[in-house]
Amino acid sequence: MARRDYPTEFREQLIALVQAGRTPESLAKEFEPSAQTIRNWAAQADRDGGRRADGLTTDERTEMTRLRRENRQLKLERDILSKAAAWFARETGTIPDGSTGS
Repeated sequence: MARRDYPTEFREQLIALVQAGRTPESLAKEFEPSAQTIRNWAAQADRDGGRRADGLTTDERTEMTRLRRENRQLKLERDILSKAAAWFARETGTIPDGSTGS
């Protein structure tokens, strides 16, 4: 089944209903998202609000995604530079000795 994005306001309303005492199962019967989806939203809201510490907050998750993307880019750039240095060494007939020169 395809993942559906729900409007933020809709999610917030269902989370508020859970926090007010409604069960995810009763909400799932009345609205479209599954009970597990509603439980996940409520748990994430608790993490973001500091009421749970069993996972990453939304901000931490966003930062981790950004850092992983940046790490991939840096590895790619490093590999390109390494190949370029090897190519230049072959073309000029010099092989760097790896020393710092001191």
